[in-house]
Amino acid sequence: MSEFITPLEKMIEAFRRLPGVGRKSAERMAFGVLDMTDAELADFIMSVSNGKASIHPCRRCGNITASELCPICSDESRDRSIICVVEDSRAVISFEKIKEYKGMYHVLGGVISPRTGKGPDKLNIASLPERIVSEGVTEVMIATNATVEGETTAMYISRLIKPTGVRITRLAYGIPVGADIEYADKLTLLRAIEGRTSF
Repeated sequence: MSEFITPLEKMIEAFRRLPGVGRKSAERMAFGVLDMTDAELADFIMSVSNGKASIHPCRRCGNITASELCPICSDESRDRSIICVVEDSRAVISFEKIKEYKGMYHVLGGVISPRTGKGPDKLNIASLPERIVSEGVTEVMIATNATVEGETTAMYISRLIKPTGVRITRLAYGIPVGADIEYADKLTLLRAIEGRTSF
C-alpha cells in the first residue's frame, strides 16, 4: 500500500519522470504544487505549456530558440570561422557561462547509440558539412562528452567532415581541478596527457 493518496502518488510519479529527479525531490515538488494558490498553479501550468509549445531547434545550428534563429546565430559579433559541436543545448549554456568562447555552435540533439537505436540519421549531423562550406568555417571543435557514445559520435563526425579540409580539434578532457591523480581512471588520465599544454 502506498503511503500517499492516489492523486498525490500520481503527481509524485509524474515529477519522477524528469531527469535527475529522485523520489524525495519529486515528493517536495508535489507538495510545492499543493501549496500553490489556484492562480499560481494556473500560471505554473501555462508557463510549462507555453515553453513546450514555443521552444524549438534553431534553423541553422539546432540550439533551442523561440525564434527562427537562436540568439547566438543572430549575433553578428560572433566568430563564424569556428563551430563547436555539442550534444545538446545544455552544453551550449555551459560554454556560454564561462564567457570565453565566441564562436558558433552545432547542436547534435544527442549521440550515436546503437544500444538505444539512435543512429547518425536521428541526429543533426547531415547539415554540418554544408555549414562548413557555406559559412567559410576554418575549425570544427568537437565537444561531445567523454563517454563511449560521445567518442563514437566524435569519430563519426571527424570522418564525415575530413573531406572539407577544415581543421578538426577535440575538446581536451583531463583531471578536474582539486582532484587527486591516484583516483583518475585510465581514460581521464590519457585525456589529461593528450590535452597537456605548455607551462
